[in-house]
Amino acid sequence: MATQLIKPFKNPQNLPSVTRLMTTSKRVQDRSQQKRVHALEIAVEKHKIASKILFLLELLKQEPEQVIPIRSLDQHRRQLSLPKPHKISDFIRKSPKLFEMYKDQRGTTWVGLTAKGEELVEEEERLIAENEGKAVEHVTRLLMMSVNKILPLDKIAHFRRDLGLPYDFRKHWVHKYPDCFRVLKDEDDVEFLKLVSWNPCWSVTEVEKKVTGITKAENHVPGRLSLAFPMKFPPDYKKVYRYGGQIENFQKREYLSPYADAKELKAGSVEFDKRAIAVMHEVLSFMNEKRLITDHLTHFRREFVMPQKLMRILLKHFGIFYVSERGKRFSVFLTEAYDGSELIEKCPLVVWKEKVVSLTGYRGRKKKIETFDDMDDFVDNDLFESDSEDENTIRIDQSFKEEDDTMTDVEDELVTQISEMDIGEVQRAYNDT
Repeated sequence: MATQLIKPFKNPQNLPSVTRLMTTSKRVQDRSQQKRVHALEIAVEKHKIASKILFLLELLKQEPEQVIPIRSLDQHRRQLSLPKPHKISDFIRKSPKLFEMYKDQRGTTWVGLTAKGEELVEEEERLIAENEGKAVEHVTRLLMMSVNKILPLDKIAHFRRDLGLPYDFRKHWVHKYPDCFRVLKDEDDVEFLKLVSWNPCWSVTEVEKKVTGITKAENHVPGRLSLAFPMKFPPDYKKVYRYGGQIENFQKREYLSPYADAKELKAGSVEFDKRAIAVMHEVLSFMNEKRLITDHLTHFRREFVMPQKLMRILLKHFGIFYVSERGKRFSVFLTEAYDGSELIEKCPLVVWKEKVVSLTGYRGRKKKIETFDDMDDFVDNDLFESDSEDENTIRIDQSFKEEDDTMTDVEDELVTQISEMDIGEVQRAYNDT
């Protein structure tokens, strides 16, 4: 399907703009470096190792002969997390089952795939093709949750590998399903994906499916829900009983389905924040590993009508989500999906990824991962109420402000993070009292 051009416009999504005044609210879970979920921190370390290998596989896959001069990899040190003086060649030599190096007549060192590496690349392409139907469903459901049923293609690219989309999905894949969505361009040639048809069966949330057992509902109309979110605490977490009543009250509160129209919700209200939890739960449920880089999620605040201080909600509701601050970028997990450091249900692409990692000798540096031994007391009304910032100072209007800078197409490239995702700021917030 050919890309359709539309008339110039500044705000193709007609998104609500959020105006926020600065406050000194300190309502953030007080979690020190000694209070981590050990098993999920291990999962983060495994992902960091895998991301290096998968990035290199993807670079080679793009080359016509699947080989590249090793000196050309120097420009990708940030994505590989191999700062100087670490040698890229040493990193490659640790995975001889996947990569091989050789010198040409001019003395230039090249790196390419072994026969096993080529086999794995072909296997991934086959699995992505087999997973295509599920990927179409999840992309469509993301559009269905968005306030105006339209999302920037750059932002969907953040989720490319997490959703199992092919590398060139922008050029071909997005045009293969004109009955579900189509591509639009604005005056600056920025591409957007727009929902074409609403599928009632796909407006049933993952929580509804688990609680009610309904998987298909052709006449389903999304509305208000009063379903509890699954929660999982670390086995050595000892203070749940101290605010168990608050958890129960929070779980009983009604909220608007992520697929229902949220334009009239008042920012800062309890309902507004609880719907945001439902949206984040739904998005994480779509991901192959039920985890995301947190700034990928926060880039969708306007499109999904979520609070500015999204990180605070993730931290407060630690029984539903777990945030790891390891490395340069935070990760958020859907806790119900994990048993220790392992996913309970693994899709074929996750199994493939684990197979790739098992063939590498690279295991990263040994780091001390502190255990989650116990939690400090919390201010009772902080955990399950909305932020005072949102309640007192946030308002939504229909004016449009330019969007935050978006990422490039390569997911693991470091980016300048939006203000509330600044790692230093959030780490200070952990220690606020």
